[in-house]
Amino acid sequence: ATSALDSATEKLVQSAIDKMQKDRTTIIIAHRLSTIQNADRIIVLKDGEIIEQGTHSELIKASGEYSKLIQQQT
Repeated sequence: ATSALDSATEKLVQSAIDKMQKDRTTIIIAHRLSTIQNADRIIVLKDGEIIEQGTHSELIKASGEYSKLIQQQT
């Protein structure tokens, strides 16, 4: 629930989450894509179906739905 946080507080929360995730499997549901850019694997769902998966870089290069969403948020 970081969508209501200011950017400075969000960075603090994200740092704490990053530390907690070390050596663990973590599922994060995010609307703010900056929250998941460092994930080992990102899975993009649309209408309950997986439409893309990969790292942030792989998904940007694919120019699919994830890439479009990133462009909308920047």
